[in-house]
Amino acid sequence: MGPLAGFKIIEIAGIGPGPFCGMMLADMGAEVIRIERAGDRLVDGGKRPVTLRGRRSLALDLKSEQGRSLLLKMCESADALFEGYRPGVMERLGLGPDICLARNSRLIYGRMTGWGQDGPLAQTAGHDINYIALSGALQAIGRAGEAPLPPLNLVGDFGGGAMFLAFGLVCALLEAQRSGQGQVVDSAMVDGSSLLMAMFHDFKHRGAFDETRGSHFLSGAAHYYDCYQTADGEHIAIGALEPQFYWLLIDKAGLDEALFADQGFGNPKADPARFPQLKAALAAVFRQKTRDQWCELLEGTDACFAPVLSISEAPQHPHNRARQSFVELEGVLQPAPAPRFSRTRPDVGASTRTPSEAGDSLLRHWGLSERDIAMFQDMNNNSQTAR
Repeated sequence: MGPLAGFKIIEIAGIGPGPFCGMMLADMGAEVIRIERAGDRLVDGGKRPVTLRGRRSLALDLKSEQGRSLLLKMCESADALFEGYRPGVMERLGLGPDICLARNSRLIYGRMTGWGQDGPLAQTAGHDINYIALSGALQAIGRAGEAPLPPLNLVGDFGGGAMFLAFGLVCALLEAQRSGQGQVVDSAMVDGSSLLMAMFHDFKHRGAFDETRGSHFLSGAAHYYDCYQTADGEHIAIGALEPQFYWLLIDKAGLDEALFADQGFGNPKADPARFPQLKAALAAVFRQKTRDQWCELLEGTDACFAPVLSISEAPQHPHNRARQSFVELEGVLQPAPAPRFSRTRPDVGASTRTPSEAGDSLLRHWGLSERDIAMFQDMNNNSQTAR
């Protein structure tokens, strides 16, 4: 049983950060029910999305009076609800926070958007790349002289969006236990990705952050913090910042002390103008051995080294295997829940294959009456007839 066991949360089906937030909450033991549109399929070609794990689903037509009525009745016994529509959509459906909180004053109402619930861009379409562009995060990622490099959709959708929404929901749930009052959590990807840049705002304030892309030591400008190609075309990652780690790298890799000494992070004699020359020299050294050979030499030392693994390779690494960082669920190898807990250990669970699998028993569990269940069945029958 995970640490959120006992909490009942309604997830209004969406894409991107919404499902990831629902997965995180379900991973931690919350009972999350995902409200799908009528006719939605949770399995594509026999493959169930990883981010839908751990929760059951229910098909409701929220544009119908019956669907809205059922959702509002479910809100009465829920601890939280979250949605990812554009601002105003839930209000137009008659399911905005005011109406839902009127049914349950302790309800936490989470809202996930890119731009936020207000502001000049609130009603504008966008995606991860747009939100992190506006927050200042995207401009800082990439090589010198090249265009910004989109970091998949990790910074906006998941880091700045889903994780902040999950954090906000849990914070509000804790506060509601003391106050007895619910509230709205407004999670915007532009806000979250802005906050992820906090340390770099500190660097800038102290005059230690040149906004020229690729010029900061954490963005690959320095020889001691970058990725290098090996003899077999693979890559390794070096992050030898502290002096003792830097010297260990020099020793273990057999680097020329006359060339590399005094050029580590924080050394007053370090000359950034020499870094391109040092990177070229280091690159030449790392091309002399394969990735596995460098692993034999450096892995497990304090040289701050790691092989750059693909997502296919990562689950097979001995460290990840020892920590059981990946689990297999219904034949799909996937990341295990995180973080770890010493006592309330979460268990990863499957999701329902189709919304209809949950149905009547789920509604009874959520305290709905037989009359409500009959209304749900009637609504589903009408939906299937229409198709």
